[in-house]
Order: sequence, then C-alpha cells, then structure tokens
Amino acid sequence: MKNYNSTLRKQSFIQGTLILLAAGIINRMLGFIPRIALPRIIGSEGVGLYQLGYPFFLVLMTVITGGIPLAIAKMVAEAEGENRPDKSRQILRTGLALTVGMAILFTFIALISASWVATVLLPDPRVYYVFIGMIPMLGIVAVSAVYRGYFQGRQNMIPSAFSSVLETIVRILFMLWFSWLLLPKGMAFAAAGAMLGVTVGEIAGMLALLWQYYVILQKDKKSGSSVPEEQANPTDGMLTLPAAERKNTPMLTRMLGIAIPVTAGRLVGSFSYLLESIITARSLALAGIATAAATSQYGNLQGMVIPLLLLPGALTSSLAVSLVPSLSEAAARRDTPTIHKRLHQALRLALVTGAPFAVMMYILAEPLCTLLYGNADTAPMLRLMAPFALFLYVQAPLQAALQAMDRPGRALVNTLIGAVVKIILIFTLASRPEYGIYGAIIAIIINSILVTLLHGYSVVTQISLRLRLSDLIKTVAAMIITGAGVHYVYTAIPLSGTQWIQFLYAAACGMALYSSLCLLTGLFSLRDLDRLNFLKRWR
Repeated sequence: MKNYNSTLRKQSFIQGTLILLAAGIINRMLGFIPRIALPRIIGSEGVGLYQLGYPFFLVLMTVITGGIPLAIAKMVAEAEGENRPDKSRQILRTGLALTVGMAILFTFIALISASWVATVLLPDPRVYYVFIGMIPMLGIVAVSAVYRGYFQGRQNMIPSAFSSVLETIVRILFMLWFSWLLLPKGMAFAAAGAMLGVTVGEIAGMLALLWQYYVILQKDKKSGSSVPEEQANPTDGMLTLPAAERKNTPMLTRMLGIAIPVTAGRLVGSFSYLLESIITARSLALAGIATAAATSQYGNLQGMVIPLLLLPGALTSSLAVSLVPSLSEAAARRDTPTIHKRLHQALRLALVTGAPFAVMMYILAEPLCTLLYGNADTAPMLRLMAPFALFLYVQAPLQAALQAMDRPGRALVNTLIGAVVKIILIFTLASRPEYGIYGAIIAIIINSILVTLLHGYSVVTQISLRLRLSDLIKTVAAMIITGAGVHYVYTAIPLSGTQWIQFLYAAACGMALYSSLCLLTGLFSLRDLDRLNFLKRWR
C-alpha cells in the first residue's frame, strides 16, 4: 500500500499561510473595486444602509456556524494525523448536518423578524430591503464554512484560497451590476442589490468548494488511502492519553465541545458589532445629527475607513487560519519549542508587514481617501485610527493561538471585556455633539488596544512565551523614520503630473526606506526571503 501521507496535498505552516496570504491579498485588492465604485454609484448614504444591515448577517452566521469550522479543522487534523480519512469524512458529514439544520431554522426566524428589526431596532427603516437580500446567504455560507474547515484540517489551503478568489470576483461583478440596476427604484433597493450580489458570489464560492472536494475524494479513492484503525496510529497502536479520550468521546459531543466556546467568543464580537451599529446610529441622533447624515457618517467609517485599515490584515488572517491546525498538532505532541517558534514567526510577520501600511495611511490619509473615494472628509477618521492599527494586526494570531491550545474561554472573556468597554464608550462619547462619530472611533481604538493586550497576556501566561520586545522597538523606530521620509517626499519633492503619481512615488519611496531599515536592523533578512520559497518546507 502506498504511504497515505504521500496522497495528501498537505502544506507546511508557512506554505499554507502563504497560499492563504496570496488569496487574501488578491481578495483585498479586488475588494477595493466595490469599495471605490459602490460609493460612486449609491453614495455614502447607500453604503451606510448596506453597512447597517450587515452586522445582523454576521450575528446570524456566527450562531449558525460559529466555531464549527474551527472544530472541524481541529478534529480533521487529528484524524489525518492518525491516517483516518474515513473518519475525516464522517466529521465533515456531521458538521454539514449540524450547520444546515441551523441554517434552515434561522432563515425562517430572519424572514419573520425582518420588519421588526428594520423599524424597531434601527433608526432607518430602509434597511429592511438589505436585510431581506441577505437571508438567502445563510445556508450557502454555512455549507461553505464547513468545507473550508475540512480542507484546513487537512492542511490543504488551496481549495479555500481558490474558492475565496472566485467568490470575490463574482461578488464584485454582481454587486455593482445589481446596485446600478436597482438604483432607479431608490437608495434602499440599490443597497439591497449590493447585498444580492454578495449572495451570488457566495454561491460561486460554494460550488467551487464542492467541486474540489469531489476531485480530492476521487483521488483518495484511487490511491487507496484508507488505513485500518488498528494500523492508523504511527506509534504501533499505543494511544496517548488525549488521543484515547478523543476516541471514547462521541463525535458530535466533541465537535460541540470545541465549537460552543468558540461560537460564544465570536458571538461577543458579532453582537458587539451589531450593538455598535445600533448604538452609534442612536447616539448620533441624540447628538442632533439627522438620520440621513448619521447613516452617511456610519457608511464613511465602516464602508471606507475600516476596510482600508484592515487591508494589511490579509496576512494576519492567513496566519490565524494556518496557526490553528499547526499549533493543534504541536500542542498534541506537547512540543512547546515549536509552539513558541510558530507564535514568534506569526507575531513578527504581523508587526513587520503591517507597520508600513499604518505609516502610509497616517501620512497620506488625505490623498488616499481623495483618490480612492473622491471624499476627503474620511481622511481625519483614517489618520486618527492608523497609528493603532498594529494592535488589530497582532490580535488575530494571538486569538488563534488561544483557540488552538484549547483556551477559547479565555479568548471569550477578553473579547467580552473589550466589547463592554467599547459599547459604553460609544454611547457616552458619540451622543455628545462635540465628539459625534469620532466618539465611536475613539471607542473602537480603545477596544482594539484592550483586547490585544488581554490576548497577549493570556498567551504569555499560558505557554510561558517570552516576547521579543526588541522587535517591537525596532518596528516603531522604523515606522517613525519612514513616516518622516514619506512626508518629506510628498510635500517637498513635487512631481509634474497627477496626484496619483505623487502619491505612488511617495509610497514607493516609503516602502523602499522601510525595507532597507528592516534589513539593517535585522527585522528580516535575505535568509527569511529564501524560506518563503514554495519549493522548500519551513519546519
């Protein structure tokens, strides 16, 4: 019989991260097409309607799927480590039955509560049409999430990457087309059209995942990769204590045991986002801002500024997804050095790659917002938030580490503390006329700092991780020098041509300066670049 491991298209930690990173960068770059075009089609008010409805979708999807994909990824990784592809497929079927059943239930609940949500919870009843437009997505996204968890558990990130890129391309096309098509019927219908475009994209992504699963299933069958249970464990049938416990635990019980704490943690974040949208709109009304203007301001913040800040998060999201199976395997082996190594890699990458973008968004906020959105009013918001974006970039790997090490409860408590503080601050500050929307921004900044510090403390105490403060000091110094250089180039070295040329020239000079400083200070080296070769394995 062929060695089962040779039949798997399994990537190492860094390879899986880079595959997801490539897809994430493509998705983020493509995602800016509707971010740029949509405000020009339906305006910031239409974007605000879309953004007011979106948090409800996130809450429903968190309830339906929540931690199930992560639980599937963790359980499949364990099954694959035991050479049990038959068990992996059983885990997949169990997850599908659970999520599809939940999706049917909450689709019905969403349909009967749509009118109440739009007229009672939110100050703008036009959100009703956006809410109706999102309902068909619930079952589609639930199925896709389960298959992504399965592929990630097999440490095969290619299907997830391919489907996400396809989903993004299809979503952009239909999102812009439907919103333009429905614009003559009114702003509410145009925003609902954008949501329907997202649904079409999700259908394309789900079909891509199903097709890739069928292809891989046929390959597994041809290779004869199933291994008898008594021969599955490479340690001659001697199970470790955690493996023995897993074997005696019913599959659904174990899946729920992993998923429920993660779901609770994500629900805190989703409900926080939902309450943020409701309370921000209500608080702006208390501050004397008209409904249409408040919707427009919220659209500027959530539809324009936040996506720019999260653009470098493509790397940290990829790191978080890859960390879960990688750290789960290392934790099962009680391999503390590997856990420390992976976390140091993830945190250093998050810091070093996110820092120059934070600098550019701070120094070049006005030209960036003007060129992308044709709206310089969003620049002060971006400039205020940019210096604190680093906390967001390192937060995802830290939270993934807690989940991979079976500490989702700790992540839940940290997120809950941050959410409570944020909601209180939004209501306190945004309702005051002198703060307005900037009160909400201050609350979001404090939340990101607080949750990141709490996650970091939890990880350090859990595994006795020694943080490399020298990396942080070098990164901050490089940011300051780079910021000064970018400001000088943009203001003191004018170029003939358009604002685009001046902006790109300053950004390119800044990136070159930052890269040079990183090489000189040892934040990364040419040897690190060699490690990124896909032909090698970074173990």
